[in-house]
Amino acid sequence: MKNVMHTFSKLTLAIGLVLGAATAMPNDATAQKSNGYDETLYDTVQWRQLGPYRGGRAGTVVGNAKRPNEYIMGTAGGGVWKTEDSGNTWFNISDGYFGGSIGAVAMAPSDENVLYVGEGEQTLRGNVSSGNGMWKSTDGGDSWTKIGLEGTEHIARIHVHPTNPDIVYVAAIGNLWKPNKERGVYKTTDGGKSWTKILYESDKAGAGDLLLDPNNPRIMYASTWEMKRNGYRMDSGGPGSKLWKSVDSGATWTELTNAPGFAKGTLGIIGITVSPVNSDRVWAIVEAQDGGMFRSDDGGKTWQKTSENRELRQRAWYYSRIYADSQLEDRVYVMNVGMWRSNDGGFSYESIETPHGDHHDLWINPNDNTVMAVADDGGAQISYNTGDSWTTYHNQPTAQFYRVTTDNSFPFKLLGAQQDNTAVRISHRSSGGTITERDWEPTAGGESAHLAPDPKNPNIVYGGTYKGYMNMLDHETGQRRSTNVWPDNPAGSGAEVMKYRFNWNYPLTFSPNDPNVLYAGSNHLHKSTNGGQSWEVISPDLTRNDPETIKSSGGPITQDNTGAEFYANIFVITESPLEPGTIWTGSDDGLVHVTRDGGKTWDEVTPKGSPRLNMMNSIDVHPTKAGHAYLAATSYKFGDYTPYLYKTTNYGKSWKLITKGIPENYYTRVLRADPKVDGLLYAGTEWGMFISWDDGANWK
Repeated sequence: MKNVMHTFSKLTLAIGLVLGAATAMPNDATAQKSNGYDETLYDTVQWRQLGPYRGGRAGTVVGNAKRPNEYIMGTAGGGVWKTEDSGNTWFNISDGYFGGSIGAVAMAPSDENVLYVGEGEQTLRGNVSSGNGMWKSTDGGDSWTKIGLEGTEHIARIHVHPTNPDIVYVAAIGNLWKPNKERGVYKTTDGGKSWTKILYESDKAGAGDLLLDPNNPRIMYASTWEMKRNGYRMDSGGPGSKLWKSVDSGATWTELTNAPGFAKGTLGIIGITVSPVNSDRVWAIVEAQDGGMFRSDDGGKTWQKTSENRELRQRAWYYSRIYADSQLEDRVYVMNVGMWRSNDGGFSYESIETPHGDHHDLWINPNDNTVMAVADDGGAQISYNTGDSWTTYHNQPTAQFYRVTTDNSFPFKLLGAQQDNTAVRISHRSSGGTITERDWEPTAGGESAHLAPDPKNPNIVYGGTYKGYMNMLDHETGQRRSTNVWPDNPAGSGAEVMKYRFNWNYPLTFSPNDPNVLYAGSNHLHKSTNGGQSWEVISPDLTRNDPETIKSSGGPITQDNTGAEFYANIFVITESPLEPGTIWTGSDDGLVHVTRDGGKTWDEVTPKGSPRLNMMNSIDVHPTKAGHAYLAATSYKFGDYTPYLYKTTNYGKSWKLITKGIPENYYTRVLRADPKVDGLLYAGTEWGMFISWDDGANWK
């Protein structure tokens, strides 16, 4: 596949596919060149899609009012997808041009063949991925042209003028990790050849929402949103969060935030919508101490609060999207964990059952309000009966996987945890012509798991999940039992109250030398020899344990402690298969440790020059040389997109940076050594796969 792939994984599939060519290479020196092997020996190797065909997170969806069977969605990691048969089948339309995480898609109302796409998801999770600007298609997605706005990083909304497809408005959130000036609302009048910034609050506050009055495109509403993330916290809210209105196509703006009846105090994210039936009817959902749903019946001059229901505004930064019905003045929809509908102007709400939770976008057909499409953490689904029933999301191969591993069965299975869904195990091949739903099933653990299949019995799988939860599943008997390292989990609190701190994606792995030994990592290394029935601590705290990094997250308005921001934890565990008892650990706050005696003593061996809070994402030992190891790290959550790949030949006493050939902003997720070919390395970066034939001296 040509679209950008998120390589949080062990890249087992890549090793298997490339290895088929690599191990067959002759030793004849004529088959080698200065930069590695002759490409003709492996240029037929291709990626293949294994599935599962179960949708991953989608933050944006749009339908075609003229062709009601056609819809387009933007996914978080898989690019842009299209259906022409009402959601029965989906196909990718961005491969070969761009991919990755998509923040917004739009279709020109006056010419449905003109599409605009903004990169960088607006669902700003801790594992969020950024983008690099805008794309345009004039042939329904068959081909694309890059049209600028690089540096906007995360695009929240795109709106196209109803009669002129060359006039486009874009709401850009900007850099999540540090201040930047490429935030705000942009406008083009020439189809993206040039852009003008028409609303800018500050280098800390981007544009979170944007809307054109459905009856008068000169009238616009926008919200600016002050927010910031780093590796250990999320902050939503500040003086830059405001609501705005323009009546002259964005030439000038009036702030509505101080209007009578509106929310007071510190504001966070604000979602807005206008009724197509009555342009004076405006709703806003506001993150604030006295926040909730607000309504104006005079175009934003005055407001009244219609609801402060917490189910409408929980985890406000992740949702806060609202949509007015296209034909009923008193009907409005609210996107959150659940999907909600009000039929009385925003005062009371009913829940709408959908195939998946965590809703991020809604498109309602302007000509028929019974037709709609929703984007959620399971992809996109379509309804033709006002949400009474929906199409499936089990036909979209867009799942995001945190980690991938394999078991010892034959044919072997791949195991991984799908974001906001179950963990799965899937056969790497089947006896039929395709890999179908019959070839995969849910397995142990949860959405953020490392999976550890028992080396002695691959039907027994151990899986982690957020906040340190862990369980075992026996696929043969169906038995499931808890294997938690520590039973107490004070949900809702910050990491500072935890006895052991576990990362959202904490490591779990069996020893390659003793199939009875299972390791798990909190801020300490834990070991079990009885299948997780009991655990012993075999290390001191192997993190920086900086109190500043383990406070409750989510200020200054809404606390957010789902476990995703738990910090100062072990993030990777690797035991050498050559030397039993030689165990490496890397922490998410920048430390590398090694023990050579099974945990009795530990040495800190962090590479010199590594950023202080560099997240140590993977450690792989050399398959045949003792003391040799490879390290991949990333500091992107602090605004540093530099790739960090290292190797050591002396147990970490010294390290060498090995990134030649990788672009300076392709931050690195994983580095693996081929188990059979000495010096053949694979690296996964944010923007694709790289390979080295010379032990990291050069990459391509």
